Amino acid sequence: MTSQSIFIAGHRGLVGSALTRRFGREPGWRVVTRTRAELDLANADAVDDFFRRERPNAVILAAAKVGGIKANNDFPVDFLLGNLDIQSSVLKAAHKYKVEKLLFLGSSCIYPKFAPQPIREESLLTGLLEPTNEAYAIAKIAGIKLAQAYRRQFGCRFISAMPTNLYGPGDNFALESSHVLPAMLRKFHEGKRARRPAVILWGDGSPRREFLHVDDLAEACRLLVETYDSEEIVNIGCGEDLTIRDLASLAADAVGYRGEIVWDTSKPNGTPRKLLDVSRILGLGWRPQVALADGIRTTYQWFLDHIEDPALRRAG
Repeated sequence: MTSQSIFIAGHRGLVGSALTRRFGREPGWRVVTRTRAELDLANADAVDDFFRRERPNAVILAAAKVGGIKANNDFPVDFLLGNLDIQSSVLKAAHKYKVEKLLFLGSSCIYPKFAPQPIREESLLTGLLEPTNEAYAIAKIAGIKLAQAYRRQFGCRFISAMPTNLYGPGDNFALESSHVLPAMLRKFHEGKRARRPAVILWGDGSPRREFLHVDDLAEACRLLVETYDSEEIVNIGCGEDLTIRDLASLAADAVGYRGEIVWDTSKPNGTPRKLLDVSRILGLGWRPQVALADGIRTTYQWFLDHIEDPALRRAG
């Protein structure tokens, strides 16, 4: 069987690396990647030249400017304009060079702050966004609408998926820009190493969040690329949530941190709850495989195996 080429945009990130692993072992696919130094996805001319030369059969747009609450608050222009540039460049070139299938990856944060739970795909644009990540969410919503517009106007087979909170190997553990779970693991690791009696976390621990291992997401994306063909967006999550306080307990256990967890209630909580209705993806035959506690333990082990600063090596 002749293999098809698939361009994984953002292959070094959390999602992109999982997609590269998954499609790399799937018969019939040849994975194409470019580093940021090799291809600036925000540069429309460079992206056009890449598509003209490579002519991929399929594309998954996993590249994005991402970060946690603090980064989104501090750099809204970077999150809005940077993501708009990436999305418009890639989708325009994919249409021009007749890509057979493109999967645009959004985020569950695109939904209204007070959307009914669990959040159905139809909740998009039915209410106000969470202010702390509004710029990023607006950019992602624009990407979804652009994909739908290309499908309606030109018949492009562009589809969109909305992952829930993701974690796993390859995550960002930098405290100034990471999401909640890797930030917790990093803080507990440093607290354990320094034998600190307490670790301070943001908020009051009450918000509820859903977490999906990135390898489960990669399998869902493979299924969508190979079988799904509709403009309707698709949520991808595990269908279960827990409080940030309970998540902290799981993270502390994985690290082996035995000190006190102190909640800084002067810091924002973010959206009070964010659980996705995953009926649509479950109806396609996909099921998550990685239990949260197991996934957190293996993610922490990945962190230990890959941290470059000797001062942050395993405690004890």
